[in-house]
This record gives sequence, structure tokens and C-alpha cells, in this order.
Amino acid sequence: MSQRPVDFDPENFRFRGLHPQVFLGTASDRYAAWMGQIYSRERFEKRVATRTKAFSGHTYREDVLPLESVSEYFDHFRTLEIDFTFYQLLLDAEGNPTQSHRVLEGYRRHLAPEDRLLLKVPQVICARKISRGGSHVENPDFLDPDVFTNRFFEPAVALLGSHLEGMIFEQEYHRKQERMTPDAVAEAFDAFFGSIPADSRYHLELRTDSYLSKPVFTVLEKHGVGQVLSHWTWLPPLDRQFAKVGRRVLNAGGRLVVRLLTPAGTRYEEAYAAAYPFDKLVEGMLQPKMIDDTVAIVKAAISQGVRVHVVVNNRAGGNAPLIARLLAERFLESD
Repeated sequence: MSQRPVDFDPENFRFRGLHPQVFLGTASDRYAAWMGQIYSRERFEKRVATRTKAFSGHTYREDVLPLESVSEYFDHFRTLEIDFTFYQLLLDAEGNPTQSHRVLEGYRRHLAPEDRLLLKVPQVICARKISRGGSHVENPDFLDPDVFTNRFFEPAVALLGSHLEGMIFEQEYHRKQERMTPDAVAEAFDAFFGSIPADSRYHLELRTDSYLSKPVFTVLEKHGVGQVLSHWTWLPPLDRQFAKVGRRVLNAGGRLVVRLLTPAGTRYEEAYAAAYPFDKLVEGMLQPKMIDDTVAIVKAAISQGVRVHVVVNNRAGGNAPLIARLLAERFLESD
């Protein structure tokens, strides 16, 4: 596969040449709604598949493109966050490849040497409780180093090699009655990160504000694990999250991950319904402070010699490519 030119043309959604240290991308891909922006309509409009998503009493139809469309995705972006690995380990208990592994193999076949992926670590690793039979129960694999190492880390590294830019551990929001103390959180992650293979590509997203604390940051810095800055429902603004850690980047590989997921105060289901079908910006949905904070953080990261990955979700405002364009334009205006 020939190497792509690094170019920058925001009008045509080409962001690869924005800045050598900036990796702009999206959370997931293959949205048929992005044809005419990211994907060629003439190539894919007759190859659209349909899947459904149901929650809160509503069923939504999502039109998706074939796996090979990722090659066109990377004509525009430098990084891609793979979300489906969040829902399933790469190997089953007997060591056999799962569906997630097989799909990831499909992606791998269409990547150019310079394309980079951020993988969501399966939720069974970081979730204290998981959904089983319609209720939430204690997760027996919570922070299990063997499950992570044998059934996710090793197969991911073997499959993706240099394409694997980062691994994102996401812990669910904890309500007040179920929260641990910051010291207890720090102790648990210290034991976990001390028991898995040392690697400079780990990043942790904690969705409980009280966990964003000195004891936890001390542990992350000790193990070189990055703090994910996430624009998400119940978290404080991005600039406050960055300020809590002293505007420092903890990741040993010199990488920072910023995820733009949902408007502040808006639940997943509400944001999804408002953004659907993901083909345009939704009036009043995009929060300007999110854009301003992201640009300021990107500038700070660049000044520290850090490679910053900005991941944009449709649910942050309706259409991820258009949000990416706004970010790129604002970044240039701020020079």
C-alpha cells in the first residue's frame, strides 16, 4: 500500500497535515452519514449495511460502510479510536479469537504504515460492576492482570504492531454510595499497573470526578499512564481536568488523549438521540467551551513536546467531521 501524502485542507475534511504533533480523529468510523465528507459516495453508496441500536424505548437504524472504507478514513485523519473492543476481549477463555479479534484483523488489512489506532480496553478490565441478566453485578475480572495481559494486550500487540498507538482504559461513573476513596482507587490501580507488562501506550479515563486526585495522579505518573481528558456528561470541563493534574502529561510515551464525547450534563441516550443520524451539526448542541478548551490543551501539549490525540464523537455535536473542522480552524486562528 503506497504512503499517503500528508495534507491539510479543512474545507475537504483533510486534517492529516494540521500539525506534526496533532493527531485528529474520531471515535469509531464507517458511518454512511459521512459519505460526501470522508467517504466516496460513488464507491460506497450501494454497499451500505444496516444495524440497529435500541435503548430508552427507541430503536435506531445505523447505516454502516464495509471495513475497507477505513482506507479512505485515513486519507483525512491520522488516528482512529476503535470502540468495539470495549465490549469483548480479543481471546475467549480457551484462547480462541473472538469476533472483536476477527474484525480488528479486517481493519489491519486496510491500514497504511503510518495509520494509528487507539484501542478501547474491554470494559471487563476496569468496570467494578457489569451488566448481567438485566442487572449490574460485581465484576469477577475487575483489574485482573492475567485477563488483560493474555486475552487483550498480547493479541493486540501481536496483531497491530506499530499501528497500535494507545490503549484506553475507561472506568464507569461511580455513584456516591458506591465510590471508593481516592487512596483506595490509587492502591487498586497501583497493584494492577504494577502487574501487567510495562508499556508507554496506556491511558486511563476516570469518569468519577473525586478520583481525579493527587493519590491517583501519583500512581499514574509512577507507571507512566496517561490521564485521558474527557468531555463527558458528569465530568468537569476539560480545562479543569487538565488543571487538576497541574497541566502536565503523565504518559511515559509523551502522548495525551483528549476525547470529545457528549455535551456536559447530557446523558448518552439524550446525546445519541439529538445527534442522530449524524449527518450535520445540531443547533445548540455543540458547546463552544469544549472547542476553546481543546485548542488550549492542544497548544499546551505541543509546547511540552507531546503528541496529542483528539478524538471526536458524533454525540458531541451531531457530526464528528464538522466538529473536527471547527477544531482545526480554531487551532489555526489561535496562532
